[in-house]
Amino acid sequence: MAIPAGTYTLGPGKSTLSVRTRRTGAAAMAGHNLLFHVTTWRAALVVGEDPAGSSLAVDVDGASLKVLEGTGGVQSLGDDDKAEIEQTIDKDVLKRQEITFRSSAVEPDGDGGGLHVQGDLTLLGQTRPLAFDVALGADGAINAVAVVKQTAWGIKPYSTLYGALKVVDEVEVSLAGSV
Repeated sequence: MAIPAGTYTLGPGKSTLSVRTRRTGAAAMAGHNLLFHVTTWRAALVVGEDPAGSSLAVDVDGASLKVLEGTGGVQSLGDDDKAEIEQTIDKDVLKRQEITFRSSAVEPDGDGGGLHVQGDLTLLGQTRPLAFDVALGADGAINAVAVVKQTAWGIKPYSTLYGALKVVDEVEVSLAGSV
């Protein structure tokens, strides 16, 4: 592994946790692909001498997603639009609940430059398995991308215009930073 064995804490100060949504449907051109940054979160990465001794724990304030950008769409997103989206996410989608991930198994990825992490994601009181890879760079860089299927946790993807514009069920969650 590229990062020395040890315990590393990640959070908004030196790392970014982001959520990316995409749009679909007959009226998809009217909507926006959104990029959110999570503003309140903490991750603890333990890198063991043996990868099996490694672990990852992430805690997220479900009310801390802020719209960073919206691409596409008929018109650009203004501050009022962003605030309305954030309010909908807080109140109707994530319900201001904490989101947690706890690894249950960690092994080297295929090329040995990172880790394959398996664990449990708890979202809206439901816990489901989730697996993803974590790239570990020699310079201390950490990058991970997980795809979360909203319906697996009982979330109905947002839709409007009688379903002609909707958010794709698969949402991309990314962690990027350094230790």
